[in-house]
Amino acid sequence: MSPITLIKISLKALLRNRMRTFLSVLGIVIGVAAVITMVAMGEGSKKSIKEQMTAMGTNAIIIMPNRDRRGGVQMESSEMLEEADVIAIQEQATYINGVSPMMTVSGQAIVGNNNSPTSLSGVSSDYLKIRNYEIEDGVMFDDEADRMAKVCVIGQTVVKNLFPDVDPIGKTIRYKSIPLKVIGTLKTKGSGDFGQDQDDVIFTPYQTVMKRFSATTNIRQIYANSIGEGYAEKATEEIMGILKERRSWTKPTDPFRVFTQEEMIQMVTSTSDLLSLVLTAIAGISLFVGGIGIMNIMYVSVTERTKEIGLRMAIGARGRDILLQFLFESVIISLLGGAIGIALGIAASEIVKRFMNWPMSVSITSVIVSFGVCFATGVFFGWYPARKASRLDPIEALRFE
Repeated sequence: MSPITLIKISLKALLRNRMRTFLSVLGIVIGVAAVITMVAMGEGSKKSIKEQMTAMGTNAIIIMPNRDRRGGVQMESSEMLEEADVIAIQEQATYINGVSPMMTVSGQAIVGNNNSPTSLSGVSSDYLKIRNYEIEDGVMFDDEADRMAKVCVIGQTVVKNLFPDVDPIGKTIRYKSIPLKVIGTLKTKGSGDFGQDQDDVIFTPYQTVMKRFSATTNIRQIYANSIGEGYAEKATEEIMGILKERRSWTKPTDPFRVFTQEEMIQMVTSTSDLLSLVLTAIAGISLFVGGIGIMNIMYVSVTERTKEIGLRMAIGARGRDILLQFLFESVIISLLGGAIGIALGIAASEIVKRFMNWPMSVSITSVIVSFGVCFATGVFFGWYPARKASRLDPIEALRFE
């Protein structure tokens, strides 16, 4: 019997029981749509995180005191970063083209009746280059001329909150009762990694934070920028060598930790990959349940059509023809459900992206794999009922009531 004839017979059989066929297809539709949506959610999140972290500086390097565990408690290294470390890296490092301390304090920024809870970051002028910030209006403070000066550069969120109707350049912000003159504003940057607002920032010279806000000479973090992609590892080794040499460090453990942007991207994406795998596995369960539904329906169909099977075999149909007929019915249900499920999954992903503002990315690979899984599901769950139908005794089948 030709495949076209088998398909026609299978479609007629399925159309005779429309509600049963619909419910079988629905199980596959839900499973495939769930898989497509979950994969799109995972891929979209991973892609969004990569883009956001890349926008923060692809060659960025972060240096901070090391942490270790003593007696089950996480301890910070007794070695602290200092301004002298920044100067040493600037003067000695050959794989670095920018370095900036980072000292942050929290509080309220106040202008007249307007106030905004935001962090104040003490940095050097290189910080803008390292983190891909750009000046929109005004100027950036000078590391030498503005050393310990009460000046600041602000992001667009701070502009909106504190200066909604006026030009902020030349105006004064009070931060913890200390006046800071606004000398520049930053271009809009948007959300960063983990969703923080990169425009809700106030930058001031790090010496100003040291003297007027923190009363300390210790630096919490140092940001640096390697000279290009592929130089992060060499820059990391060079920085660690400079810091150890300054301290005549001989202990086996490192006094500081050096993170590259590439390492952070890999760490975040590996976590995202694991989350995507878990979500896909959960969605895959519904697809498996849909396959079981197909098997159940095919078993019922074989039982109901036992007499029909016996009659067809009595007039010359081979067991192979019967097996292929029922197998075709199972595969048609799976492929039909898969096609609808893929369309529904893509539509659901687009709806989530537009109305919930969640990053979604439907990949061609997930669509192809889903369709392939649907075909395999139809064959796998339809094979045994079809095999049972093909092995019926024609005489016993004709006697079946």
